[in-house]
Amino acid sequence: MTDNESHADAPVVAVVLAAGFGTRFDPNNPKQLVSVGGKAIVAWSIEAFETDPRVTDIVVVVNPRVRSAVEELVDGAGYPKVRLIIDGGAERVDSTMAALDALAANGIPADAKVLIHDAVRPFVLRSSIDGCIDALDEYRAATVAVASTDTVLLTRDLGDRKVVDSVPDRPNTFRAQTPQAFRFATIRDAYARAAEDPDFHPTDDTRVVVDYLPGEPVAIVAGSETNLKVTTLADLPIAERIAQDAAKARAKERMHEVLAEAAGRMRR
Repeated sequence: MTDNESHADAPVVAVVLAAGFGTRFDPNNPKQLVSVGGKAIVAWSIEAFETDPRVTDIVVVVNPRVRSAVEELVDGAGYPKVRLIIDGGAERVDSTMAALDALAANGIPADAKVLIHDAVRPFVLRSSIDGCIDALDEYRAATVAVASTDTVLLTRDLGDRKVVDSVPDRPNTFRAQTPQAFRFATIRDAYARAAEDPDFHPTDDTRVVVDYLPGEPVAIVAGSETNLKVTTLADLPIAERIAQDAAKARAKERMHEVLAEAAGRMRR
């Protein structure tokens, strides 16, 4: 059920999914390129992994219509961990599968830790990223999530209405966020099994493991309310407020790293 091997030398690969075109946002203005806090949304997400010293590699999956813009952004910012920028597919699941195929083609080992993140969640905390990396030392799958503060209703169709089918206990209900993290062999196996199902239409990667590897537990990693998914134009004012605090936090993290590196050099 669990994997207690540390695999300390296994690569940690972040897959940043930026292939959606955001029709609910603005069809003429791809939301992953919209500036928030003076920086493109996709740049915030890439930098969250770029600045985490435990992340070794980044793959960015893009909509072909924005590929050149994202390539220019990456080149201009100089993100050295970005190894690949690849085209995604029509749906989120197609983009994930394209990333997994690219990683396999590039020889990623089976025990690699793969963190799959929605680019339009630009303010993911380092604690959530590191929590996923740590969780994969014990489990083969994990997801960032926050406890639901609302009662959740499970429904069914009755005539032309939805009616309540059951009400799960609130302490057991969570709202999924990203990143969602997996050992590479595990997520590849789940998608291989799912591909044989003609009704395969998951909306996130955790669902693939839950449905097609039902014996594989998925650990919960603490998320945050600031790990906002930018979905509509109404989310932008909230994102701007979060960006101000996020910029300060990331600058503080970087300062601590610089000081730690300097102290290490002095000790040597």
